[in-house]
Amino acid sequence: MGRYSRLHEIRRMDPARDYAEILRLISQYEFPWDYRQGVSVAFLRDYGVPRISLLLDRTQEFERAGQKRYDDTVLIGYEMAADGFDSERGRAAARHLNRIHGKYRIPNDDFRYVLATTVVGPKRWIDRFGWRPLCAQEVQALVEAGRKTAAMMGIEGVPDTYEGFERLLDSYEERMFAYDPANRRVANATFRVIASWYPRPLRPLVARFALGLLDEPLLAALGFRPQPPWVRASASAALRLRARCVRRLPARPRRFPARPQPRSYPFGWRLDDLGPHWARNRPVEPLPDETEGHAGGPTRQRAAAPDSDGRTPAPGCRRPARNS
Repeated sequence: MGRYSRLHEIRRMDPARDYAEILRLISQYEFPWDYRQGVSVAFLRDYGVPRISLLLDRTQEFERAGQKRYDDTVLIGYEMAADGFDSERGRAAARHLNRIHGKYRIPNDDFRYVLATTVVGPKRWIDRFGWRPLCAQEVQALVEAGRKTAAMMGIEGVPDTYEGFERLLDSYEERMFAYDPANRRVANATFRVIASWYPRPLRPLVARFALGLLDEPLLAALGFRPQPPWVRASASAALRLRARCVRRLPARPRRFPARPQPRSYPFGWRLDDLGPHWARNRPVEPLPDETEGHAGGPTRQRAAAPDSDGRTPAPGCRRPARNS
């Protein structure tokens, strides 16, 4: 397969109909690493809003189990999209996500903003540091996935264009970004998780590298000083060099999709493993568009693609055969 063959395939698709497949091609084949980085930066932007970070700080999830909190967020998004948002697997993940959020009083504006970061964040990162920019079909697929997520979560007033999501994000940050000690605590806990993925001598460098990629309004809201120009220039140059190298590599073979490799679940996960432990004791509510006659049912929940013991195998792992 040629380097641009998948791009030609995507350009022939209809984002309104094929958004889930386009998102899968973006996140598992064309830009797996870049898509994850864009989503990670989106998480950091949430911490610049005291109303959001105070809630996250109060739960202490990042302080007590930061790696699990990070993995759970990635995996719930993966479960929702892996087989399509309207699959039973995707709808079960959405019900579980709503079950977790249902404990808290979260304003619709905050939900809309967090959703906007997951649409705008990956595009901005990929356009800046990816091996090619996103095409129009890919951008609209991000929008359609965001709108579908909003429908499943009952989020109101969601834009129907990328420009609308971008305006929503920028205007919200202009109004709501402000420093609070909780912002810094949650951000520090997240940076500790990210730094722990690297050898100890490299961790201070990794932290400086990450801070060098963040814009000044976000840094100010998180309570960090801007990095020196040479750090910012070096971080950007390193990522652009990586993009040039990736551009020269062959396309990822279809039989080797990039899937999450969660450190918290080396032997696989069940849907109920994801999120705080108390969430599994809360009732599962139907999605906004579900009725008794819907194929998924309002309270029916099933773990995604389980083995016979009910556990989802981790990507790349094979379950041992059972003796007959």
